[in-house]
Amino acid sequence: MTTNRSVCAVSTLILAALASLASGAVGAQSSILAVIPDPAEPSELRSQPAETTAAAVVDPEWAAPRTSWGDPSLAGVWTSDDMRSVPFARPEQFGMRTSLNDEEFYARASQDQGARDDAVNVGAFLQHEYGVRTFGWTSMIIDPPDGRMPPLTEAGKAIDAARTRGTYSAGPFDAFEDFSLYDRCVTRGPMGSITPSIYGNGVRITQSPGVVTVTSEMIHETRIIHLDDTAPLDDGVRQFVGSSRGHWEGDTLVAVATNFTDRTNATRVPNSPEFKLTERFTRVDPEMIEYVATIEDPVTLTAPVTFRLMLTTQPGYRIYEYNCHEGNQVVRNALSGERVYEVQVAEALANGLPIPERATEHTQIRNGVPEVSFNINAGE
Repeated sequence: MTTNRSVCAVSTLILAALASLASGAVGAQSSILAVIPDPAEPSELRSQPAETTAAAVVDPEWAAPRTSWGDPSLAGVWTSDDMRSVPFARPEQFGMRTSLNDEEFYARASQDQGARDDAVNVGAFLQHEYGVRTFGWTSMIIDPPDGRMPPLTEAGKAIDAARTRGTYSAGPFDAFEDFSLYDRCVTRGPMGSITPSIYGNGVRITQSPGVVTVTSEMIHETRIIHLDDTAPLDDGVRQFVGSSRGHWEGDTLVAVATNFTDRTNATRVPNSPEFKLTERFTRVDPEMIEYVATIEDPVTLTAPVTFRLMLTTQPGYRIYEYNCHEGNQVVRNALSGERVYEVQVAEALANGLPIPERATEHTQIRNGVPEVSFNINAGE
């Protein structure tokens, strides 16, 4: 759960600010390192792959709960936090294997336990979120069978190269258009909070007769899936998260989304207006929803891709308003850092000195240069 981008990154921001003050140069490389927590003995809940404990796996006769009007119930607050240690694309050493062996699973579960213990008891508030379960899959991608992303088309490569990566690139930063839609708190694209990131992976699903809504925690976008005979949007109407129409196949909600723009990414690849997303939501346990999605884009992808993950409940998890704009310092800080760098370049040229290196790390770029210098030991 999260409330504010600046709060979530507060420890990194302070460290980066101090590094910038100490060096006096925005272009200097900071020494903020991502520390991997030590492994810990897995909890009982992590003692076996979570996918093997799902009620529908343990008992083939298990039936999903129903709404008052008879549809399978998907309603609730779910997250993909338990999926953080499952790679999206399968590492080559696993070949065609879809699951870890016992030794590999124990290593992953131990690392997950250590990461959660560190996030809960040591790390900064909401800097990282980890779930309470560990899954044993070798990748989220299940098709192609090798678990790897198919290559981009030549057009896809061109689109990918032309699309700004905002503060995940080295700039320059001169205008709003130099920042990604994510930097600007506009959208995270059609996947939203479904695929896990470091925090804010909550998803709220609500249902009413003929409609299912899926609300992402981070940037709080809501997608409406119409289950009735609502007419599809005109082809000229385009939206960042597309337009969805759905139906039930047994206990599985099948939602097909089209009418996308060409300005977002679908997971790890850029999408074109021809992008099509087919999602399958299946309740497999009181605390689990299996999510399977197929992405197709003949303009950017050489073949369709299907990936699978599990949305799960987490103890005490709440979704609050995601005050992205109110707490977003990314754009201002990167623009101010760019102006400082321009001054540094001008001074270097005037004095016959080498041009200083640009900042290249995301944490440097988003944190910029502090506007006011202060002594942290002076009680100010």
